[in-house]
Amino acid sequence: MTNDGPKATLTLEDRLDIHELIALYGHLIDEGSFERLVEIFTEDAVFDLSGFDGTRFEGLEAIIRMMEGSQQHPLAHHASNIVVQPGDPVRVLSKGIGVGHGGRVGSVVYRDRLRRTESGWRISERYCELRRSPQQEAD
Repeated sequence: MTNDGPKATLTLEDRLDIHELIALYGHLIDEGSFERLVEIFTEDAVFDLSGFDGTRFEGLEAIIRMMEGSQQHPLAHHASNIVVQPGDPVRVLSKGIGVGHGGRVGSVVYRDRLRRTESGWRISERYCELRRSPQQEAD
C-alpha cells in the first residue's frame, strides 16, 4: 500500500469511525439497504471491480444501481484485517469474506481511499480484488 501525500494525523475517533464505516458497508449490503450507501460513499465515488469481474462504476448513483441490479450478492459480508494508513487521501486495506448460497465462501481484498466530508468519513474509491488460488490464476 503506497501513500499519495503527506502523513495526516488521525485521532482515535477518526480510526474508530473508519472501522465502523468499513463494517457498516457489509450490514447495508446484506440488508439490501442500497439507498443508504450515501452513508458509505462520496457522491463522486468510484467502485472498481476490475480485479473481480472487470467492471467499474463511477458516481454514487451508478454504484447504487449496480448494487440493486446484482444477483450475485453473498448472503453475508464480513470485513476483517482492517489497516488504516494516514495520508492524503487516507487509505484503508481490508479483507472481505462473503458467505454465499449453498455454503460457498469467497474472499476479496478491498483497497479504499477515504475522504472526510461534512457528514463524516466516506469512501471515494474502492478497488475490489477477488482472492484466487494459484490454480485458479493459472486457468
